[in-house]
Amino acid sequence: MDESEELEILLTNDDGIGSVGIRALHDALADIGNVTVVAPADDQSAVGRAMSTEVGIEEHELGYAIAGTPSDCVVAGLEAIGPYPDLVVSGCNRGANLGEYVLGRSGTVSAAVEAAFFGIPAIAVSLYVPTGDMEFHEVETAREDYAEAARATEYLVENAAGNGVFEQADYLNVNAPLPDGDPAPMTVTRPSHVYDMDATHNGDTITLHDRIWDRMAEGDIEDAEGTDRRAVVDGKVSVSPLTAPHTTEHHEALDAVVESYPLEN
Repeated sequence: MDESEELEILLTNDDGIGSVGIRALHDALADIGNVTVVAPADDQSAVGRAMSTEVGIEEHELGYAIAGTPSDCVVAGLEAIGPYPDLVVSGCNRGANLGEYVLGRSGTVSAAVEAAFFGIPAIAVSLYVPTGDMEFHEVETAREDYAEAARATEYLVENAAGNGVFEQADYLNVNAPLPDGDPAPMTVTRPSHVYDMDATHNGDTITLHDRIWDRMAEGDIEDAEGTDRRAVVDGKVSVSPLTAPHTTEHHEALDAVVESYPLEN
């Protein structure tokens, strides 16, 4: 992009176009570029990279509301709505997106992954909201709660692309803490490996339970230094540089198995 041209930013999310978090990012990014909002009409949390074949579109005060998923929004924004962006930003999600196991589930992160497959640099942004003794759905967030997330996003949008960050990473997964007086430091992280899901069979239903959130509230997750979850719990802005295409590696063991494949029954 020519330095004289205004930065074009496509902004989406998975909480829906009416969420507080997307408004916070919109207002922050509008100061540094031309922001086009293409976001789900309603909450699409945890839909991963689900894709539709046809979606409705309505104009909204922020941009365009799509009756579909975050991935739908990215494809629609890039291929049907425009202008074509220099960068895609997804967020800010109400609730953190931390750990390797979350990357494929999160609609917020999946929007960034979708952009990466188009070859567009992307940033997924989420807010870590401690719940304490409350259920997550009971916790409300206000505009000011997104101050650290908005500040970090604005900084990364202004500085990451021009400094070669996206020559090595396809997208950044950013998780910010709630404001706590002094500005939060920023640190480069890797996704945590910790995984703790369980399921309970109750009559004709099975309840699936992500125990990670309980353990975070209890403070008993032993995340190593340098991981995304450790960083946000310690009050830092976590930035994980990630790649989108699935990678393959040569394995001699698989070679041997394939070579032994019988050609006769």
